[in-house]
Amino acid sequence: MPVLEVRNLKKTYGSVHAVEDISFTVEAGEVFTIIGPNGAGKTTTLEMIEGLQSPDAGQITFGALNWTRNSEQIKVSIGVQPQSSALFDLLTVEENLDLFATFYPKSRPASDVLEMINLTDQRDKHVKKLSGGQKQRLAIGLAMINDPKIIFLDEPTTGLDPQARRNIWDIILKLKELGKTTILTTHYMEEAEKLSDRVCIVDQGKIVTLDTPAALIDRLTKEREVRLTFLDGADAAIETEKVATLQPTVVRTNREGASLQLWTTQPEETLYELFGFTKDRGFRVEQISIREMSLEDVFIAFTGKEWRD
Repeated sequence: MPVLEVRNLKKTYGSVHAVEDISFTVEAGEVFTIIGPNGAGKTTTLEMIEGLQSPDAGQITFGALNWTRNSEQIKVSIGVQPQSSALFDLLTVEENLDLFATFYPKSRPASDVLEMINLTDQRDKHVKKLSGGQKQRLAIGLAMINDPKIIFLDEPTTGLDPQARRNIWDIILKLKELGKTTILTTHYMEEAEKLSDRVCIVDQGKIVTLDTPAALIDRLTKEREVRLTFLDGADAAIETEKVATLQPTVVRTNREGASLQLWTTQPEETLYELFGFTKDRGFRVEQISIREMSLEDVFIAFTGKEWRD
């Protein structure tokens, strides 16, 4: 049985249909990521699942529990890190954890949480003296203090530098090792691709596609982009392009000066043929790259929108 099931969720603000008809299930222990353009309905969906907003229609169940009959049981079994976290600046890191622990009938030892979020050395530091990344890790720690089964992280790495972002990734991976279920929203495609068991792309209040990152990329296309740059200039690129277009595995080509770009369903086979040709002609290849399709390509294909962090 899924640990979370969302069926036909809808939410309207006046004439704006923030969430039109969203349904999905989340399995125990997985990292389930919701991504989408600004205004797509990600946060509204998350807040309804968390019990912070009431849906206009639809059902939200946590196993056999729902918000109407079992709100107190659900509250103690989930952890929530919202976009804007309420930290007490004049308390220390450990005092914040101890305070939040009193809100629940049972809690995880603060020392355990400090170790998981890598803030043990800052346990006696006042929150106002923490860096942005440390504050965000503490916010996740507060969501973990009641030892929840499901943890909701709403854009936990937004605004952080690359190193601080990867520190958050480490925490999410630790949670997965512990068997926790994480529901994540993010603005970073690389993050969704690396961390997620499944990705749900939302646009205009609806789910446009949902699957594992690898399956979404594979479903998009079998093509791979290959780029060659020639030391011998545009003439070498022109001649090589003529040969490339004759290859049955090459879908299309594009040439700019001494650079040749092509899309092929079999990059190894295509390059074998092209390198045979360039060797025979004495053309020197300065650079070569093969670009795999990414989750960002999937996002653009399904929403028609360029992703911006």
